[in-house]
Amino acid sequence: MIVGIVGKIAAGKTTVAKFFEEKGFCRVSCSDPLIDLLTHNLNDYSWLPEVPEKGEPTRDRLIEYGKHLKETYGEDILIRLAIDKRRHCKNIVIDGVRSKGEIDAIKKRGGAIIYIEARPEIRYERLKKRSAGKDKVIKSFEDFLDADKAEEELYHTSMLKDLADFLIVNEGTLEDLKKRVKTIITSLTSGKI
Repeated sequence: MIVGIVGKIAAGKTTVAKFFEEKGFCRVSCSDPLIDLLTHNLNDYSWLPEVPEKGEPTRDRLIEYGKHLKETYGEDILIRLAIDKRRHCKNIVIDGVRSKGEIDAIKKRGGAIIYIEARPEIRYERLKKRSAGKDKVIKSFEDFLDADKAEEELYHTSMLKDLADFLIVNEGTLEDLKKRVKTIITSLTSGKI
């Protein structure tokens, strides 16, 4: 089974994917293949479309390289690479699905999509706490809103909500989120989508 997680910056995609991982799913992010290719960490793949010049995986570089790969190898290239990276797993959760083509690729394989949302103020506070390397260019709420807007213009993330099988509004506690994810996992594993 494949589950794709969609949502805006810092909505809680990775947290939800980690809850799936706790239930036995292999977790992978759509950005993992991009990071692996940019840093030349290639051992987990049975095939590769191309290997770029080695470089730092900043948010801008990931977006630029991801766009290039999709234009060159098809909208589903990151899904194919993510699945290949976890090809030995029975159940896979893919964090950071960002396009209709990626959603279609997951659904074509019998998978399900979860859309996670939260207000910008909540997402910005989460982003500041996680201090991920790819986010280091975001230094203020205005920077965050600019990055959010740029991502929306590039991926049309909000429109992907209509393609989801499940919607999670992630504005409560971690325990609330975990309960919601557990309910979804139960629904998925019992075949009641």
